[in-house]
Amino acid sequence: MKEVSSNKNIKLSEHLASPSEAALSHSNELDGLRLSPHFTLGELTKTSYITADGNIPSRVAIDNLKNICENWLEDLRYSYNTLYGDRSQEIPLIITSGYRSEEVNRMCGGAKGSNHLTGCAVDIRCYGPEHMIRMAGILLDIADGTKKDFDELILEKRGTTYWIHFAVRPKDNRRKILFDCR
Repeated sequence: MKEVSSNKNIKLSEHLASPSEAALSHSNELDGLRLSPHFTLGELTKTSYITADGNIPSRVAIDNLKNICENWLEDLRYSYNTLYGDRSQEIPLIITSGYRSEEVNRMCGGAKGSNHLTGCAVDIRCYGPEHMIRMAGILLDIADGTKKDFDELILEKRGTTYWIHFAVRPKDNRRKILFDCR
C-alpha cells in the first residue's frame, strides 16, 4: 500500500468521471493510502451517505488525519493491546467516523463547525462502558506522557452504542472532556 505523504497533492476526484462515480469509487481509491501502519485514508473517510462531493478530504484535512493516526491512534492501539489484549490476536481500533465533508456532516446530523470537517476528529467504537473508560484513560495518559494536547475527548452513548469522539487540532486545543450519554 502507498503511504500518504503530506507534500503530495491528492486529487482523486480529477481521475474519476463524475462526482457520483467518486462516491462509488471512494473506498477503493482511498483504502490503499496509508496514514499510519494500521490506518488508511479510506477507513477514516468512509461513510454510508452518498454525496456529490464523494467525501474526499483536502490536503490539509489529510494532514490532520495523519497527525491523529500517527501521534494518537497508533499509541492507543498499542497501549490497549499491551494492557488488555490477547497475545495471540491484536484488538484493532474501529473508527466509525473520521473526516466528513459539509454535506456528509449535515446528513448525519453533525455539529456545525465540527472538528470532523477539518479531519481533526475521529469517533472510536467501544464495546461497552468499561472498554470506553479504559480507552479514554489511555488517551489521557498519552496526552500527559507526551505533553501533547487534544481538543476534545467526549465519551458518548446512544442506547446500547458506545463511542469516543476524540479531536486534535493543529493549534489552540482546549482539552475539553465531556460525557454525553443518552
